[in-house]
Amino acid sequence: MLVLFTMFIFSLTLSFSPGPVNMVIISSGAVHGFRKTFSFVSGATIGFTLLLIFICFGFYAAIEKYPVFFRYLNIAGSLFIMYLGYKIASSRSDMSLTKTDSPGFIQGFVMQWINPKAWTACASGAAMFSEPSTPVTALVFITVYFLVCYMSLSAWALMGEKVSVLLRSTRQLRTFNVLMGGLLLITACYMLFLAF
Repeated sequence: MLVLFTMFIFSLTLSFSPGPVNMVIISSGAVHGFRKTFSFVSGATIGFTLLLIFICFGFYAAIEKYPVFFRYLNIAGSLFIMYLGYKIASSRSDMSLTKTDSPGFIQGFVMQWINPKAWTACASGAAMFSEPSTPVTALVFITVYFLVCYMSLSAWALMGEKVSVLLRSTRQLRTFNVLMGGLLLITACYMLFLAF
């Protein structure tokens, strides 16, 4: 029971803490609403879960052997997240136009595979909750993480939708987009700094 609780806390802390995916979700939730953002949430959750399976069942050993892989991933992921931050910060603030291009399932899925935070969470989770002698612990951990991740990312989308009530003018929406994009850029710069 203590192991399950530890898995839950670990998953909740890493899923709910602010990161690149969460910033995109809250921004999309504010502009497009929960229903249109849910596709991105689903893609991000499933993408993360498959990454966790991939790392738990084999790739973790390769990461330990070649730590330089993490550095290159961090650089590539940071650059992509900078691009996303720029796109959000510079997006048009005309509410009628922004309603049409909400991020979808594929973007959420792919973003997790190039997100350094996701790789770090998966690798540290695999180190804590994988046992070479039996796959059961890892399978339980993956299931717990999947459920917690879905709930956490959905909560970010709901928060974004609630924030949209405050965004009643084009100027307020523009300010929100700049703030969210700026936070993504700062996050990406910090991750890039850690890579060197």
